Amino acid sequence: MAESFIQNLFADRIGGNQYGKSTAIYKFEKIKRAKRAALEANPGAEIIDMGVGEPDEMAFPEVVARLHEAALKPANRGYADNGDAVLKQSAARYLDRVCGVRGIDPETEVMHSIGSKAALSILPAALVNPGDYVLMTTPGYPVFGTHSKYFGGQVHNLRLIAGNGFLPDLDSIPREILLKSKALVINYPNNPTGASATPEFFKRVVEFGLKNRVVIIHDAAYAALVFDGKPLSFLATPGAKEAGVELHSTSKTFNMTGWRCGFVAGNALLVKAYGDVKDNTDSGQFLAIQHAAAYCFDHPEITTKIAAKYSRRMDSLTSMLRGAGFDARKPRGSFFLYVPAPKAATLKAGARIEFTNAESVSQWLITEKLISTVPWDDAGAYLRFSVTFLAKDEADEGRVLKELASRFSGVTFEF
Repeated sequence: MAESFIQNLFADRIGGNQYGKSTAIYKFEKIKRAKRAALEANPGAEIIDMGVGEPDEMAFPEVVARLHEAALKPANRGYADNGDAVLKQSAARYLDRVCGVRGIDPETEVMHSIGSKAALSILPAALVNPGDYVLMTTPGYPVFGTHSKYFGGQVHNLRLIAGNGFLPDLDSIPREILLKSKALVINYPNNPTGASATPEFFKRVVEFGLKNRVVIIHDAAYAALVFDGKPLSFLATPGAKEAGVELHSTSKTFNMTGWRCGFVAGNALLVKAYGDVKDNTDSGQFLAIQHAAAYCFDHPEITTKIAAKYSRRMDSLTSMLRGAGFDARKPRGSFFLYVPAPKAATLKAGARIEFTNAESVSQWLITEKLISTVPWDDAGAYLRFSVTFLAKDEADEGRVLKELASRFSGVTFEF
């Protein structure tokens, strides 16, 4: 069959005339395929999925009720465009009350997003020209870098390693790259490492941005999911509003992943530029969803309850993994536990399996133990466990973790 003329029309940014011909398989697709194969080989068995990257529960009933109430109002049925004042004002109050960020102007320094992913895909259009660099952390969420490349930009990756507390080494950036850099994207508490930032690190980041004329973009999707103390915001750092913006989301903090709502806050000029590009990208999130999100930001006790559940699960998971030989240490926030991957495993029967990287460990765990994790080989070999595994209640949590421990028994890991 003759090849379609369309094959030669694809943009270079997605592969040009080779688009769709690659045989490479995305990491998460490999995990899905391995899970399907494991279940086919073990009919009726249960996969313990520790790789889930989203909350395991629905939004709280009172939030759903707010959505329903707002959806019934005729005034909310039309295009939201860049939003009304309801979410902006609640976001400013949230930053003040919960994060200690004073003096945010809801009119000029806040704008809603259709989730953080949408904001990260829009902001490059406001900043990146061909040849510009953006500074990204690896491992990390790649969306800002992907879209920067779409606009002819380039990505310089900063490795997150245990020796530096999984914080980027800003002094490692070559001078010639720094001179061409437009933005630094950071994310704390971090996905996938679970590491948290410190006030000292944010101070260093603000100084770095102002000195080198680099915009700071802090993806704070997990900022409120802390186990002790108050959430730490980049914007609470003196000078932060002169240096950049912060992205907040309802997805992780309020069990509202599919609702797709959050906000961008900080530097007024950047917020305006984001809004101008956004205005030519989408027509805004449904106002009823925005108003339900606003209710959430005015009720941070919802997140406190969610974080308490994750903290409890994290205590149990950390203890269980340490018992199995992993160097597991409870993070200060997020729902991710990031542990060095084993180099080999010896079974009770005496067989020894060597692993080439974290991905090979992950595939073996799914196939042989029906345990799903997410492998990361970007800056060392690590496995990411998540405490958002499915469990009906606290008793079921205990059952899942007991079963996990049972599946690890009889295996001696080498690190």
